[in-house]
Amino acid sequence: MARYEIVFKASVAKDFRGIPQSDVKTIMLRIDGLAVNPRGEGCIKLSADEKYRVRQGAYRIVYEIRDTQLVVSVIKIAHRSSVYKNK
Repeated sequence: MARYEIVFKASVAKDFRGIPQSDVKTIMLRIDGLAVNPRGEGCIKLSADEKYRVRQGAYRIVYEIRDTQLVVSVIKIAHRSSVYKNK
């Protein structure tokens, strides 16, 4: 199976600011795993869009998969209590 490229939306850097460093490390490991299998264990398709999410502890990673380009685009990382709220 081909390895997907991981790209981050510019706002994801801001998302990381409020997350403790120990959690950032585990989140990054989980994101690295998406490059191998973006629809792996724990992957849930969001009903509103063509987006997916995975859990990492109390945080959620929201991303899009572009199969034709082999790209996983990370859109948002946030605590489970606020990840789905629109601002």
